[in-house]
Formats: sequence, structure tokens, C-alpha cells
Amino acid sequence: MGNKKGTLQEPTIKDIPQLYDVLTPEEKEYLMANHTTIRYRKNQIIYQEGEKPTGLSCIGSGKVKIYKEGMTGREQIVRMASGPGFIGYRALFADEAHIASAVVFEPCVIFHVAKDVIMELMRSNNALCMNIIKSFATELGFARFRTVSLTQKHIRGRLAESILVLRDIYGYEEDGITLGIYLSREDLANFSNMTASNAIRTLTAFVKEKVLTVDGRIIKILDEQKLERISRLG
Repeated sequence: MGNKKGTLQEPTIKDIPQLYDVLTPEEKEYLMANHTTIRYRKNQIIYQEGEKPTGLSCIGSGKVKIYKEGMTGREQIVRMASGPGFIGYRALFADEAHIASAVVFEPCVIFHVAKDVIMELMRSNNALCMNIIKSFATELGFARFRTVSLTQKHIRGRLAESILVLRDIYGYEEDGITLGIYLSREDLANFSNMTASNAIRTLTAFVKEKVLTVDGRIIKILDEQKLERISRLG
């Protein structure tokens, strides 16, 4: 079950534990003097498909949507992200252009660490390398899991799974049942590999079955076990 949301505070790069906590005192001082804090508003682009990354982007707070445009121009949301964590780093370490775009879903703070700085830290700190490898491996495993689910599950199973994934990433509001993110029907559809009309029909069915309540973009999970069963059965 996802965690309840806490009170938001202005983060610093010290709040990225997989980066900061494993550094030596000298490395921490070097990082503190060699990073940039960027505050983004809703709908601002962090990076675009085709751009070459110039450094490591770390989410300190907020919510980010990572998506790829298909041949028809329709978005496919490949990941919903929140802090603390990294985004766009596959392209950085592969020395390639980004294959997807990242846009701010809710105002966020991003810490940018230039490529030469993060490479210098990784050359001297094995624990940092292991943390980045672990992040890579976790993200790769999730991507493979989602690829299978979105291509083999039926519409009900895909939508149920997407709602549960959002629960795991963003948790609940203080009432313990309201998802901690408010997605449009189109975004929810793009995250579930279906049309908006199919997403609307399936949400309506879930409401009739008393699995969820839906009020605009606000989704409350009433029967978590049933939602998990729908996802599991596909």
C-alpha cells in the first residue's frame, strides 16, 4: 500500500539519499559547490526527445511525466516519477540523445549535476556506482513488467494495474483512499495503453462495481483487494 503524503518542504540535494548519503565529506562538499537547483512550473519541459543530456537530473520534489510520442502523435506515458530519484540518466550514461520527453506534472525542484561532476564522483566512489546501477536495474525491471502487462492484459486489467502503480508511486492523500495524483482521463489512458473513451468506460464500470469513486480527476480506491484482483487476472 502506498504511503500517505506528508507536508512538502523545500528540498536540497542532501535529500537525494542514493546520491548524497554515500559520499565522503570531501565529495559532499564538492557536490554542494557543483550542482544547480532548478524550480519548474506545471507543464514546463525538463528535457525533450532528441536532446543530448548535459548532466544528471535528480527530482527533489514534485511529479514528472515521461512520455514518448507515437507515429500518430498520440502520447504514450512510459513512466510517472517523483522524488527522490533520477530521470533521464539512461541517455546520459549511454552518451545518447533522450528517447522520451519529461514534462512537469506538478511543480517540482530538480537538481542538475553536470556530466563531468557526476563522472568524477563515480570514478572515486564505488557505493555511488552501485546505487546508480541499482536504480537502472529497478527501472529496467519495471519497464519490462509494464511492457508485458500493457500488451497482454485486457483493458480492465491494464487500467487497474495503472491505478495501482500510481498508488505505489504517489501514495494516498491524508484520508488513506484518495490517490496522491490527479490525472486527466487522457493521461490515464496514455499511461494504460488505451483510448480515452475506453478509459472512461472502464472507470465507469469500476465505479458501478464500487471499486472506485471518481470525481473529476480525483480517484478514491474503495476496494483495494478487488482492484488488485482485477489487475492480477488481467
